[in-house]
Amino acid sequence: MRIRNITRVLIGASFFAALLASGSDAAKSVSVNGYVIDSACAFTKSLKKPISPQCAVACAKAGSPLVILADSGTIYWPIADTTPASSQNDKLLPFAGERVTVTGKVYARGGSSAMVVEKIAAEAAK
Repeated sequence: MRIRNITRVLIGASFFAALLASGSDAAKSVSVNGYVIDSACAFTKSLKKPISPQCAVACAKAGSPLVILADSGTIYWPIADTTPASSQNDKLLPFAGERVTVTGKVYARGGSSAMVVEKIAAEAAK
Protein backbone atom coordinates (compact mmCIF):
# COMPACT_ATOMS: atom_id res chain seq x y z
CA MET A 1 0.00 0.00 0.00
CA ARG A 2 2.80 2.45 0.85
CA ILE A 3 4.66 1.79 -2.41
CA ARG A 4 1.46 2.51 -4.33
CA ASN A 5 1.04 5.88 -2.56
CA ILE A 6 4.70 6.78 -3.06
CA THR A 7 4.36 5.92 -6.76
CA ARG A 8 1.29 8.17 -7.07
CA VAL A 9 3.12 11.03 -5.37
CA LEU A 10 6.15 10.62 -7.65
CA ILE A 11 3.98 10.48 -10.78
CA GLY A 12 2.04 13.54 -9.63
CA ALA A 13 5.21 15.46 -8.84
CA SER A 14 6.71 14.53 -12.22
CA PHE A 15 3.55 15.67 -14.00
CA PHE A 16 3.53 18.96 -12.07
CA ALA A 17 7.22 19.58 -12.84
CA ALA A 18 6.62 18.91 -16.54
CA LEU A 19 3.64 21.27 -16.50
CA LEU A 20 5.72 24.04 -14.93
CA ALA A 21 8.54 23.51 -17.40
CA SER A 22 6.20 23.65 -20.40
CA GLY A 23 4.55 26.82 -19.06
CA SER A 24 7.85 28.67 -19.03
CA ASP A 25 8.28 28.01 -22.77
CA ALA A 26 4.69 28.97 -23.63
CA ALA A 27 5.61 32.55 -24.51
CA LYS A 28 8.49 33.19 -26.85
CA SER A 29 9.84 36.66 -27.51
CA VAL A 30 9.89 37.44 -31.23
CA SER A 31 10.11 40.43 -33.57
CA VAL A 32 7.69 40.80 -36.47
CA ASN A 33 7.27 43.34 -39.24
CA GLY A 34 3.88 44.29 -40.56
CA TYR A 35 1.00 46.74 -40.36
CA VAL A 36 -1.06 48.02 -37.46
CA ILE A 37 -4.57 47.56 -38.80
CA ASP A 38 -8.16 47.58 -37.59
CA SER A 39 -9.19 44.03 -36.68
CA ALA A 40 -12.54 44.20 -38.49
CA CYS A 41 -10.89 45.18 -41.80
CA ALA A 42 -8.22 42.52 -41.37
CA PHE A 43 -10.90 39.82 -41.14
CA THR A 44 -13.99 41.00 -43.03
CA LYS A 45 -12.17 42.65 -45.95
CA SER A 46 -9.10 40.39 -45.98
CA LEU A 47 -6.90 43.46 -46.40
CA LYS A 48 -3.17 42.92 -46.73
CA LYS A 49 -2.55 46.48 -45.59
CA PRO A 50 -4.70 49.29 -44.18
CA ILE A 51 -6.70 51.48 -46.55
CA SER A 52 -5.15 54.53 -44.86
CA PRO A 53 -3.85 55.62 -41.47
CA GLN A 54 -6.93 57.84 -41.07
CA CYS A 55 -9.26 54.89 -41.60
CA ALA A 56 -7.39 52.74 -39.06
CA VAL A 57 -7.43 55.58 -36.51
CA ALA A 58 -11.17 56.21 -37.04
CA CYS A 59 -11.98 52.52 -36.51
CA ALA A 60 -9.78 52.34 -33.40
CA LYS A 61 -11.36 55.46 -31.91
CA ALA A 62 -14.79 53.91 -32.58
CA GLY A 63 -13.75 50.95 -30.40
CA SER A 64 -12.43 48.38 -32.86
CA PRO A 65 -9.27 46.67 -31.56
CA LEU A 66 -6.09 47.29 -33.51
CA VAL A 67 -4.05 44.22 -34.46
CA ILE A 68 -0.67 43.56 -36.01
CA LEU A 69 -0.89 42.02 -39.47
CA ALA A 70 2.53 40.44 -39.98
CA ASP A 71 4.12 40.06 -43.38
CA SER A 72 3.60 36.31 -42.99
CA GLY A 73 -0.18 36.88 -42.86
CA THR A 74 -0.42 36.05 -39.15
CA ILE A 75 -2.68 38.38 -37.18
CA TYR A 76 -1.39 39.10 -33.69
CA TRP A 77 -3.89 40.31 -31.08
CA PRO A 78 -2.07 42.72 -28.74
CA ILE A 79 -2.78 41.71 -25.16
CA ALA A 80 -1.81 42.86 -21.69
CA ASP A 81 0.02 40.58 -19.31
CA THR A 82 -1.56 42.28 -16.32
CA THR A 83 -4.67 41.52 -14.32
CA PRO A 84 -7.05 43.07 -14.92
CA ALA A 85 -6.12 43.17 -18.59
CA SER A 86 -6.45 46.43 -20.48
CA SER A 87 -6.93 47.51 -24.08
CA GLN A 88 -3.73 47.94 -26.06
CA ASN A 89 -5.22 50.41 -28.56
CA ASP A 90 -3.55 53.39 -26.86
CA LYS A 91 -0.14 51.77 -27.35
CA LEU A 92 -0.82 51.02 -31.04
CA LEU A 93 -2.82 54.12 -32.01
CA PRO A 94 0.25 56.27 -32.89
CA PHE A 95 1.18 53.57 -35.44
CA ALA A 96 -2.32 52.87 -36.85
CA GLY A 97 -2.17 52.23 -40.58
CA GLU A 98 1.62 52.22 -40.60
CA ARG A 99 4.34 49.60 -41.02
CA VAL A 100 6.02 48.67 -37.77
CA THR A 101 8.54 46.37 -36.16
CA VAL A 102 7.05 44.86 -33.01
CA THR A 103 8.87 42.83 -30.38
CA GLY A 104 7.09 40.91 -27.67
CA LYS A 105 6.07 37.62 -26.19
CA VAL A 106 3.82 35.55 -28.41
CA TYR A 107 1.12 33.18 -27.23
CA ALA A 108 -0.84 30.77 -29.42
CA ARG A 109 -4.10 29.05 -28.66
CA GLY A 110 -6.75 27.45 -30.83
CA GLY A 111 -5.32 28.88 -34.04
CA SER A 112 -5.10 32.45 -32.71
CA SER A 113 -1.92 34.37 -31.98
CA ALA A 114 -1.52 37.08 -29.35
CA MET A 115 1.41 39.26 -28.40
CA VAL A 116 2.36 41.15 -25.28
CA VAL A 117 3.96 44.14 -27.00
CA GLU A 118 7.27 44.99 -25.37
CA LYS A 119 8.52 47.36 -28.07
CA ILE A 120 6.94 48.93 -31.14
CA ALA A 121 8.57 51.28 -33.61
CA ALA A 122 7.91 52.57 -37.08
CA GLU A 123 9.64 50.32 -39.59
CA ALA A 124 12.86 51.76 -40.93
CA ALA A 125 12.51 53.06 -44.50
CA LYS A 126 13.95 50.75 -47.12
